[in-house]
Amino acid sequence: MTRNFHRRTFLRGLGTAMALPWLEAMSPLAALADTLQDPGAPLRSVFLFIPNGVHQSEWSPQGTGREWQPSAILEPLESVRDDVLIISGLAHQNARALGDGPGDHARSAACFLTGAHPFKTAGDDIHAGVSADQIIAASCSDRAMIPSLQLGTEGGRQSGNCDSGYSCAYSSNISWAKADQPMPHETQPRRVFERMFLKGSAAETSSARRKRISQRASIVDFILEDAKRLERELGSNDRKKLDEYIGGVRDIERRIERLEDLEKLERQEGALPDFGQSASLGISEHIQLMHELIILAFRLDLTRVITFMWANEGSNRTHPHLEIGEGHHTLTHHKGNQNQVDQVRTINRWQVTEFARFVKRLSEVRDSEGSLLDSTIVVHGSAIGDGNRHNHDDLPVLVAGRGNGLIDTGRHLAVEKNTPMCNLFLSMAQAAGSTVKQIGDSTGTLPGLGA
Repeated sequence: MTRNFHRRTFLRGLGTAMALPWLEAMSPLAALADTLQDPGAPLRSVFLFIPNGVHQSEWSPQGTGREWQPSAILEPLESVRDDVLIISGLAHQNARALGDGPGDHARSAACFLTGAHPFKTAGDDIHAGVSADQIIAASCSDRAMIPSLQLGTEGGRQSGNCDSGYSCAYSSNISWAKADQPMPHETQPRRVFERMFLKGSAAETSSARRKRISQRASIVDFILEDAKRLERELGSNDRKKLDEYIGGVRDIERRIERLEDLEKLERQEGALPDFGQSASLGISEHIQLMHELIILAFRLDLTRVITFMWANEGSNRTHPHLEIGEGHHTLTHHKGNQNQVDQVRTINRWQVTEFARFVKRLSEVRDSEGSLLDSTIVVHGSAIGDGNRHNHDDLPVLVAGRGNGLIDTGRHLAVEKNTPMCNLFLSMAQAAGSTVKQIGDSTGTLPGLGA
């Protein structure tokens, strides 16, 4: 016999509490309490930051509205064309020098979500602004177990000089709780995963972790007994969903272990005859794994707001998986060198491919009456336009997801030149329930987002 369950039902075991994805048994009566507190479907926001701008002359699509044609860099969007809104014409005025001289990379990251001009210092007197993700998180903090998640793939210092007199804190953070308080990102998938599931006292959590590591067991093993009990009370469709969910969690654990094993091997000099190939697996796998953790966090409604720095601003990471051994930042200073231009274009196209892959995955995961993508807004971009020129106008901005009706996708929206990017963020914040009237240098909400 089946019965209804609350949306916040957990499977429990030693030091473990695993939230459940949406099940048919949670609707409609079981979800009534949640609906009274949180009317409508949850609105989720994801900000994906890419460093060093793009090769701008080959980025912008041809045509506007629904008749747009992709550039060579944007061709991978064809697979998710109907789920994406391309926006051109947005700018970050406060990422410009404004008398402070060099330091465009540091200003790009610091300004990306704050819209603020960072105070130029390499000391501890940093000052930027409150970021859009934190403003959105504050509007729904009472409805999320984790107010917000900050993710990255590269660690970063929070002090010292990283860009022409700008603190490393600026280059390494896009999320700011206060003007002088950046929110450092987590780069290790294992820690993100365990933050989702390890619950209980410190002693119990520590005991569970030691036992699991010593036995090379899955976190799923600790909740299996509770899962079997729950299955007896579910209908056939929900049993299938629960099995698929538990299998998916196991798969993420295996992928985390694979990435960790790969990193260990790469640190052993001479351990791998084909070092380049192993490194290529690490970069792509790291980003894709973080994307799966984002999906998992949203699916379990653990948080509503996530930022993910694919790399720190000014990153000079190589891309051996693309057969590119020279650093990304170095390549963007190509001064017209065609070989370097070709490599930047290849990196940008790969970035768009990974974005499209993520969007596709969001569209495949069911949540209540639709997909996760229906209730999510994904913003992908940079506060540098062209990496060679270091301009901060005509920024490369891709938006995916419908955001519960806020976004009309499948189009290229060309807004008035130098429209503040913060106008987009203000629209998102107000849609999430915030009462703020301004974010950074916003001049109002962004027209043209909806149908």
